[in-house]
Amino acid sequence: MRSPWQHPARIVPLAFLGLIAIGTALMMLPAARAEPGNAPFITALFTAASAVCVTGLAVVDTPSYWSPFGHVLLTVLTQIGGFGIMTLATLLSLLVSRRLRLRGRLLAQAESAGLASGNIGAVLLRVALVMLVCESAIAFVLTLRFWLTYDYSFGRAVWGAVFHAVQAFNNGGFALYPDSIVRFVTDPWICLPLTLGVMAGAIGFPVLFELFREWRTPGCWSTHTWLTVCGTLFFSVVGFLVFLTFEWRNPGTLGPLNVPGKLLAAFTQDVMTRSGGFNSVDLGQANSETVAVTIGLMFIGGGSASTAGGIKLTTFLLLAYVIWAELRGEPDVVIRRRRIAEETQRQAMTVALLGVLLVAAGTVALDALTENVPFDRALFEATSAFATVGLSTGITPQLPPGAQAVLVVLMYVGRVGTIAVGTAIALNTRRRQFRYPEERPLVG
Repeated sequence: MRSPWQHPARIVPLAFLGLIAIGTALMMLPAARAEPGNAPFITALFTAASAVCVTGLAVVDTPSYWSPFGHVLLTVLTQIGGFGIMTLATLLSLLVSRRLRLRGRLLAQAESAGLASGNIGAVLLRVALVMLVCESAIAFVLTLRFWLTYDYSFGRAVWGAVFHAVQAFNNGGFALYPDSIVRFVTDPWICLPLTLGVMAGAIGFPVLFELFREWRTPGCWSTHTWLTVCGTLFFSVVGFLVFLTFEWRNPGTLGPLNVPGKLLAAFTQDVMTRSGGFNSVDLGQANSETVAVTIGLMFIGGGSASTAGGIKLTTFLLLAYVIWAELRGEPDVVIRRRRIAEETQRQAMTVALLGVLLVAAGTVALDALTENVPFDRALFEATSAFATVGLSTGITPQLPPGAQAVLVVLMYVGRVGTIAVGTAIALNTRRRQFRYPEERPLVG
């Protein structure tokens, strides 16, 4: 009889916990720190969890606190966390043995939200190829820019380009500069490759594959691709306009920039809000209206089966269709002449409500464990951690260890997924052989 701990829904969260533990131990090595001695446990734990969960939040100054060995560890942990632990293990098994067992298929499917269905071997190889091509393209452009424009040595240019390319496509958000990419705010050859890399990673592999095949025929797109593309375009425009509107004259953000610089900064920051984690302006100086909209965009996140976090675009838009159908009195939820299954609706509702509950609980915990931190800033940090975005208003390094532990939990649950964690804790595969009588309590 198979142990319940061997179920894919439990193995995947445990695998992420294991990688975080290994990463913590490695980050505590004296070789990982720039100065003599080893990093404190909570610092190493927070950094490892942030890298594995592709978040990018940091409690120390990444370029100066960690050594080159520490930076390599961050890159490796981010790459494994973004690609997926069990997906990587399954791909390695495929490359070594040329065949996959059913167990490997189930593990990859559980981790990648159903991405690896059908011919799993071909799908995983394509995922790895897409990651390699995208990261190589970003790194190539950044290398030339660092080398030819900023007078970096060729070795430093290559390493800086590779580090940031991995962080961009995996939506990691760590940077080798104390101000993230603020110093490059008006440089399109730095900001645009990173921004496009974040977009490619956040849209999701299923959508990328379908767009590659059917980009000329939008009418043939699946409902998932259609929702993801439309949601990405809509929220990109909304975030861009909001940032321009409220920050245009703000001397702490867009105010000092010329018009092309304002447009580039607004576009960059809008895309990074959906899980990228880099910031090209100081969000600690942003107006409260911008912070509020940013919190909403972070919570929604990117596409399913992607390196992005949040409750996901399809979840949010599906719930919007559910509400619209209920207001119209429609018996079914229909999107593009396709009826949405009730199980999918319940799953979307579960993900959204659990997300709201976790962010609310995290915000209250941060507010209780800290002093002199405004409530909206605590909400921003909690949402950024849960949505694995990595943006910060600058309060994360100042948080006490207890508050940092709260963010670690939020990052972990946000990366693994509320559904996966809930299933892992309360797994019940039994199917009822009967149904109770129906009753309708008053609602509203």
